[in-house]
Parts: sequence; C-alpha cells; structure tokens
Amino acid sequence: MVVNVLIVEDNPVARAFLGRVVRDSFSDTIVIDEAGNLEAARRLIGLTPHHQEELRPDPYRLMLLDLELPDGNGMEMLAELRHYPATKIVTTLYSDDEHLFPALQCGADGYLLKEDRFEVLVEELQKIVRGHPPLSPAIARRLVMHFRQGAGMEVRAADLTPRESAAAKPIPMDPADRLECSRLTPRENEVLTYLSKGFTIKEIASLLNIKWFTVNDHIKSIYKKLNVSSRAEAAVLASKHGLV
Repeated sequence: MVVNVLIVEDNPVARAFLGRVVRDSFSDTIVIDEAGNLEAARRLIGLTPHHQEELRPDPYRLMLLDLELPDGNGMEMLAELRHYPATKIVTTLYSDDEHLFPALQCGADGYLLKEDRFEVLVEELQKIVRGHPPLSPAIARRLVMHFRQGAGMEVRAADLTPRESAAAKPIPMDPADRLECSRLTPRENEVLTYLSKGFTIKEIASLLNIKWFTVNDHIKSIYKKLNVSSRAEAAVLASKHGLV
C-alpha cells in the first residue's frame, strides 16, 4: 500500500529530519510531499482560496504540521482540515499549554516535539498503528497532569482502558445513543466491536483483511458519528449497544 504523507515545515533541515522519521516509522511504501508554508500546503491538499476541499484522488493519510509558518499559524490549517481524512500531527518546539491545547482543540490527532530524539519520534509515530495517539513523552505527562488537576482522582468512564470498558456490565441504551449507533455502517460496527475489546489497529486490520490506515479512517468516522473523542468513550457506547 502506498501512503501519501505531507510535511508542512519551513525549515529545510527539519523537513529532511521529519522525512527520515516517517520513513523509519512505517513498513508501507511512503510517498512524501513537502510544503514550506500554508499556501503551498493548501495547493497540494486541494483547498480552494475559500478553504473548501476539492480533494485529490489520492488524499494524504498522514500530515506533519508545524505551528509557526512564514505566512500564518498552522492552527489555521488544522481548523480548515478538521474533517479531512488524514492523521494530523503537530510537530513543533512549543511544549506549553498555550500551543498544546488550542492545537488539540483545532483537530490535531497528535503532538510531537521536534527536539525529541530520532528514536523517540519514530516510536511515537508507530503508536498510530497500535491505536494510540502520537504524543511526545513530555506532552503526555502534561496532559495527564492537566486532567488530574481538572477532575481530581475520580475515575470516569472516559478514563477507563478499552478492556475495562469492554468488561463493564452493559447498561440500558438511551434513544439518542441508539440513534447514533444506528448510523454506523456494518464495517464500522465490526471495527467498533474489535476496538472495544482492546484490539490494536494493526490487529483489527489483520482480522478484517484490510489496511491499517483504512481501519484508522473507520475509527475517525466512528468517533465523528458517535460524537466521542477516545477509544474508551466509544467502548462505553459499544457496551450500551450490546456489541461487547
């Protein structure tokens, strides 16, 4: 399978470095396009001047996006591409809350620090195949502390692991949840079932005999239709729906 990747980065040295990281992270055939600013990236993606999507026939499956670019802020593009079928990862030097949380709110699927070692970045990108969000270790710790401080130590459904959620006793499903789940396609229901039982993206791909990026696309669609943002939340709904 050919995987199209877009790297949006104005520094040529950083672009080359990130290209090596991507090629070392996946076993698929990788085709990388590079853009040094937002305008070039929009042309490659197929965005019109009014930011409407005219998708190319072979859309990007993975995007690495810097935040500070010569002609604007990368968060602008994240917002424009909120529903674009790609895994969008911020690659930046900023590790502060002022950049991290707005980027995630704008639709970033991961957040990596370019200052991390090559091996660390490769390991974090490989987490995509295992169904985990690619986050630099420092960023993951910051997120954990943020939510612990914001919610105390009380355990919520969204904090459960997929296996814990799948093992939970099913509870009655309200009409709104039933309506949302009814919108899933048969394939999406299959993916949700395996996802809720704790299988990784790579394992689901093998079980269904499809590519892992296709599984990733199904998961994005499931999250959107169910209005959830994590595997654990999806697992809770799957339990209500009687899938597990």
